[in-house]
Amino acid sequence: MTPTATSPMTVETAPEVTERCDGCGAAAKLNFELISGGHLALCGHHANKLSGGIAKVARRVTVEEGFAWSGAN
Repeated sequence: MTPTATSPMTVETAPEVTERCDGCGAAAKLNFELISGGHLALCGHHANKLSGGIAKVARRVTVEEGFAWSGAN
C-alpha cells in the first residue's frame, strides 16, 4: 500500500450553522467536508465526542462562532 499525502484540515468560523445534526437532529454547531467528498453536520455533543475522528477524515471544518470545539486545538 502506498501512503498518500493529504492537505491539512482547515478550520473556519461562521456566524451561524443552520443545518441539523446528522446524528441526532439537534441544531448543528459544526459542519465539515470529508476528504472523500460529501459533508456532515454535527451538534456540539457529537462534534466534541467525535473530534479525533473528524480530524482524520475532514478537509474543511466550519464551526459556529462561540462554540468551543475540542478538535480545534
